[in-house]
Amino acid sequence: MAYLLYSLVFLTIISGTVLYLTRLRWLPILQDTIDNVHERWPRAGGFLYSALPTSNSFAGDVEAGLSSSNFDLAGNIEGGDSRGGLDNIAKKEILKIMNRRKVKFDEARRIYMEQRFSANGIGADGRPKDPKFVSFS
Repeated sequence: MAYLLYSLVFLTIISGTVLYLTRLRWLPILQDTIDNVHERWPRAGGFLYSALPTSNSFAGDVEAGLSSSNFDLAGNIEGGDSRGGLDNIAKKEILKIMNRRKVKFDEARRIYMEQRFSANGIGADGRPKDPKFVSFS
């Protein structure tokens, strides 16, 4: 009986160590899978925390952490800007990047824009990827 117990403990320690050392490979895949489940069935996992909706304004965007010294929304708030704030789809994606990759707003915004550029056929340097593109400098 002790042999079985020791084998089980040893297997658990080895498995835990392997999972810990390879977490950078499987953790993003697991998070994507969980996000896909929550998008298909919003009530699945309703027990998880979700932020209360804030007003769709620049003040709400600042409270959500979507502002920095490079992307300052204070001028819009002080100026009494009556627009609805930042784009809701972009906000959701940027917040998702911030949470997944544990980066600050500026880095998440850069990653989001590079993803958008890539999806629209634009290189990271801002030039089109189209081989027929001609530029005169």
